[in-house]
Amino acid sequence: MKALKGAVLLGQSGGPTSVINASAAGVFLTALDNENITGVYGGVHGIKGILNEDFYDMSKENRYELELLKNTPSSSIGSVRYKLADPKVDDTDYKRLLEVFKKYNIRYFFYNGGNDSMDTANKINEFVNNSGYEMRVMGVPKTIDNDLFGTDHSPGFASAAKYVATTFMELYHDATVYDIPQVTIVEVMGRHAGWLTAASQLAKEKGQGPDLIFLPEVPFDIDLFNRRVKEVLKEKGKVLVAISEGVQTADGKFIPELLGEVKRDSFGHAQLGGAAHVLAEDVEKNLGVKVRAIEFSLMQRSAAHLASRVDVEEAFNAGKLAVEHAVAGETGKMVGFKRLSSKPYKMEYVLLPLSDVANTEQKVPLEWILPNAEGLSSEFVDYALPLIHGDAGVTYEDGLPRFAKLKKVRVPKIK
Repeated sequence: MKALKGAVLLGQSGGPTSVINASAAGVFLTALDNENITGVYGGVHGIKGILNEDFYDMSKENRYELELLKNTPSSSIGSVRYKLADPKVDDTDYKRLLEVFKKYNIRYFFYNGGNDSMDTANKINEFVNNSGYEMRVMGVPKTIDNDLFGTDHSPGFASAAKYVATTFMELYHDATVYDIPQVTIVEVMGRHAGWLTAASQLAKEKGQGPDLIFLPEVPFDIDLFNRRVKEVLKEKGKVLVAISEGVQTADGKFIPELLGEVKRDSFGHAQLGGAAHVLAEDVEKNLGVKVRAIEFSLMQRSAAHLASRVDVEEAFNAGKLAVEHAVAGETGKMVGFKRLSSKPYKMEYVLLPLSDVANTEQKVPLEWILPNAEGLSSEFVDYALPLIHGDAGVTYEDGLPRFAKLKKVRVPKIK
């Protein structure tokens, strides 16, 4: 196949993770070393940056700082939540993107994100192909929700899972320290898929985790919740609960909706959060005991100091392989993971069609979820445990993590 010469552009989208920058490092470092690539750019705030011709020139960065991206949380080039319209209805943005791609000779486009991001990459790939402009589009997976279809797991999940499990173990000791009845309700991220909340089972396996675990895969029953809390409180005098922010009642209501309307983002998704506080108020009113509501919130996705070595390495390789496969001629694909075994952990990288991955959610298998909010089965533990292994090798300076410090030099706009 004839070599395609041109510039690389990486965009990132959606909620950050502690290893999304590791994928960026994989793309940038690999692209900078490739003779077919004439420029390496980072889109400032994803698609919005591209539409505005706003890029960082990654060739201006110190290579040491790019290496440090492996252990730097969040998105160094900026993320965005921007939904492209159906091109059959409104192709304005697509025409503008194509104009920018041509103007800067961008021949390789990588989009790093979750379900919606893969949908965006797929639409762009189809539009560009139909336009006759030769360009390769690849998806680089990212989501702490672990809900991307077709891949065994997604970069970002393992490190967030390690944070959830570790923090539950630490919290367990504090939540059980006093000689009075106490209920502690912890809210974990997870919209429709409960993978991250399920990770609290890893702490439970060590005898230092939640008594009850509620996932969005199972309709939330307030009567069951109250009954189980009372039962555990009577038995132990303390109750530690893990609950996904996205749990819904049988009639489709999120817990915060019990007290009012829920705001929605540009994708139409409910902006979640507050489930633990709603339930805590209800428990305190009904049982009259000390109750604490804790929301892990952004900490679970930005705790790079607790990142899994497995996760960091796989996230970096996902970016690296996306570049290598694109240069070799692939387009319209996402780098995914296929598990070969759990004991010992072995997996291989595979390419998945973007059209298969886009907007399809992978949820926790119902057969792994125990009844009465008892937790998760051994199958889940066998699945999750290998992913959280290893220290990520964070560089420290004065006792604090040394994160990447990028110059963020803008690419001059072409008039």
